Amino acid sequence: MITPVILAGGSGTRLWPASRQSFPKQFTDIVGDESLFQSTLRRLTGAGFSAPTVVTGTDYRFITAEQIEQAGVADATILLEPEGRNTAAAILAAALHHEATPDAILLVAPSDHQITDPTAFAEAVAAGARAAEQGEIVTFGITPTAVETGYGYLQLSDTPKKATPQPLKSFVEKPTKAAAEDMLNGGTYLWNAGIFLFRVSTIIAAFEVLAPRLVMPCRAAVATGAEDLCFFRLGADAYARCDDISIDYAVMEAADALTVIPVDCGWSDLGSWRAVHGAGEKDADGNTLTGAATQIDCKGALLRSDRPDTRIVGLGLKNIAAIATGDAILVADMDDAERVKDVVAELKVQNAPQATGFQQCHRPWGHYETLSLGDRFQVKRIMVKPGGQLSLQSHLHRSEHWVVVEGTATVTVDDDVRNLAENQSVYIPLGAVHRLENKGKVPLTLIEVQSGPYLGEDDIIRYEDIYARAPEGRIEAA
Repeated sequence: MITPVILAGGSGTRLWPASRQSFPKQFTDIVGDESLFQSTLRRLTGAGFSAPTVVTGTDYRFITAEQIEQAGVADATILLEPEGRNTAAAILAAALHHEATPDAILLVAPSDHQITDPTAFAEAVAAGARAAEQGEIVTFGITPTAVETGYGYLQLSDTPKKATPQPLKSFVEKPTKAAAEDMLNGGTYLWNAGIFLFRVSTIIAAFEVLAPRLVMPCRAAVATGAEDLCFFRLGADAYARCDDISIDYAVMEAADALTVIPVDCGWSDLGSWRAVHGAGEKDADGNTLTGAATQIDCKGALLRSDRPDTRIVGLGLKNIAAIATGDAILVADMDDAERVKDVVAELKVQNAPQATGFQQCHRPWGHYETLSLGDRFQVKRIMVKPGGQLSLQSHLHRSEHWVVVEGTATVTVDDDVRNLAENQSVYIPLGAVHRLENKGKVPLTLIEVQSGPYLGEDDIIRYEDIYARAPEGRIEAA
């Protein structure tokens, strides 16, 4: 049996504005009707696979658990990184978590890639598993289909043979366009997919030799970790001492011998809007349209609107990506798609909230969206899913007024507990201890009007919380 290790902690800045730090691309439906994370889960379950181990960040723990449940995957282990330390620490922590089964085979895969031919991928994994059982470290190389400067490459000594283990000659970093053209024509180069296969004992031994500085803090992070609801939290102090380094730099490029499995499986890392355009369905003029999008006389364009009430129209565009969300619009030449991360960096310098967060903020109980914001007021739309419950809390700087517009709310205000139906409302005075619950079977939607001198999300004193987000009485964001 193969144990998938799915890496789901990335911030996804290269697909801004549809992907942001608060809700990155692996959890969104960038292509298709389900998230990339859920597609990865489905691809790595079933015959030959044991329950997956998912490594993600603390901020993404509830959306990870929710999407695992929605995908119908049982018994997944969710390891929580206290902070992001790149792929080497994440992979080593997962391996050490499985150290009691040293011969177990781990398949490490990013959660945000697209594979359109899962059968071909499964054949490659089966071939790689046989090599991994013999103690080899296996990586997967993708048959290149275009001149691509956004990927690293794997060089083989001979012509690649589909689903056949072959020795790696060298790693090649992201090349220039001219170098990429030469590699595409050379016939012995593959794209580096960042997918690996190895025994638990093999990869731990490799770290001990090639990246020993990571072993002690990672081992301590696992040893001092603790169960928390359905998660396993790695020890924060120890994990913070791990080097911030990728698995390629820490181990793979320094290893004496690696085995490559060539595979042609319709792979894309969807790491830029150009890649999304390449993976999407196109009209006769090569345009990819998603959501409320219209094109007139466009060629090779990507037009996307993530909101049904925001219509994006392209007129006479060529090789342009235009992405609209509720609070941001990106218009970029497709040739500059790799530079979108520079946009995010600039927005951070400007302290623009759109750099990292969406108008709609996800919480374990549902989500909320700011509809209007002034100096002393804020209007939100709040959705609480069935069984959801906000923490028992109070505020130091604001009062609130709730109006139920759909479903039934169970509201606690100090010692008063009542049920509110549609079109009913309640006032929450400043300092009152209160809670909102949805005990029904349909989503609860309400409008919240906040009023006060400070409206920040950190103005919460939390007393009880079924999601174990904070000790009693600590001020923390909702």
